Amino acid sequence: QVQLVESGGGLVQAGGSLRLSCAASGRTFSDYEMGWFRQAPGKEREFVAAINWTGGSTYYADSVKGRFTISRVRAKNTQYLQMNSLKPEDTAVYYCAADPSLPTLVGGTRVRYWGQGTQVTVSS
Repeated sequence: QVQLVESGGGLVQAGGSLRLSCAASGRTFSDYEMGWFRQAPGKEREFVAAINWTGGSTYYADSVKGRFTISRVRAKNTQYLQMNSLKPEDTAVYYCAADPSLPTLVGGTRVRYWGQGTQVTVSS
């Protein structure tokens, strides 16, 4: 059974940092594109960041560029999202995602695998 399990969410003050992890199991994801999405209350799920299967290319939403960093360790089937300079508007449930296609992953509508989500709350 394929699973993506996020961890590392929590409550942090504005300006603080958190590091999310996503551990994949059930198959190898070394050839999959991986990424993060988030969904705030009352809003649609939105793309946050993606990293290609080699780890050599990364992509970010404008709202997080310069503050968030995505990375992965292919041998461990794990990806990370380092979030710095957090703002109250970053409050959301953060989801890990994986798909063989980068355009599909970034598009977010037909992504093959999703995690269950982890809550990030940033207080002002």
